[in-house]
Amino acid sequence: MNRLLSILTNLFPLWVLLGGALALVHPNWFTWFSGDFITWGLAVIMLGMGITLSVDDFKKVLRMPRAVGIGFVAHYAIMPFLGWSIAHLLRLETPFAVGLILVSCCPCGTASNVVNYIARSNVALSVLMTMCSTLGAILMTPLLAKWLAGKYVPVDALGLFLSTVKIVLAPVIIGVALNRCLPRFVKFILPVSPLISVLTITLICASIIGGSAADFKRSGGELMLAVFLLHTGGFFLGYFSSRLLRCDELTSRTISVEVGMQNSGLGAALAREHFAQMPLTALPCAISATFHSVIGSLLAGVWRLRPPSPRFGVTGTVRK
Repeated sequence: MNRLLSILTNLFPLWVLLGGALALVHPNWFTWFSGDFITWGLAVIMLGMGITLSVDDFKKVLRMPRAVGIGFVAHYAIMPFLGWSIAHLLRLETPFAVGLILVSCCPCGTASNVVNYIARSNVALSVLMTMCSTLGAILMTPLLAKWLAGKYVPVDALGLFLSTVKIVLAPVIIGVALNRCLPRFVKFILPVSPLISVLTITLICASIIGGSAADFKRSGGELMLAVFLLHTGGFFLGYFSSRLLRCDELTSRTISVEVGMQNSGLGAALAREHFAQMPLTALPCAISATFHSVIGSLLAGVWRLRPPSPRFGVTGTVRK
């Protein structure tokens, strides 16, 4: 049974692609999964990851401020630069260019924690990076969006903070508490937890695509190419920049995912609220949600089957 669950979990890219394809043909199959369903779905995912963590895991991460700092700087340096560059190089229409830049200025996506979880990377480090990046978004997202997109994008700092606490921090804390207080229960549900995360992420992605199905079909290949280049570049540059800074393999994989995956839901919400005169601004954000999940899940599948060599220590140097 455990082997079957592992196989189904490793097929994450297939489920996301299949869900996105079906959402284009039958949007109503998935658009019901929106609003509070997405919020609770992300909370369930974070709870599932929390039960795999212990207090000692976070103590180890807190002794790695350099890795957290590298991930934070890499995310807000690499992704906005890529978004602006790709929009200009491809000469995207104004709504698409603004939407691409906006999503590139957003913090790490919650799905990055799921991908790192499936990839067997450093989940505790991933959660901490997501939290730091999300809190940093209070200033970074509006400032970068104003600078690169030419418009100021106000962010509800308190609302963003409370959402982060509700969706990320609180479920993880509950999961860690369950791990500590109810170890037998955690051991029972742990085998099925990754698959539940995969199916929930698939529903979220399909819901976003289904809600923008008509515009998605009309947008052509140029916008999809732009979003693909954004996230592929993010994963690639996130990994190799951290390796150049002598991070170990596991940390570099974690940073790669954190850099390459955006909070596309936040981007879509900001686009609808602050660029209502250009409704297509939200479309790159919707496409981003699926693309980064597909690319990230492909990496997760590869890295899950290829654990880091034990020859490499936590400082990025080779053990003798």
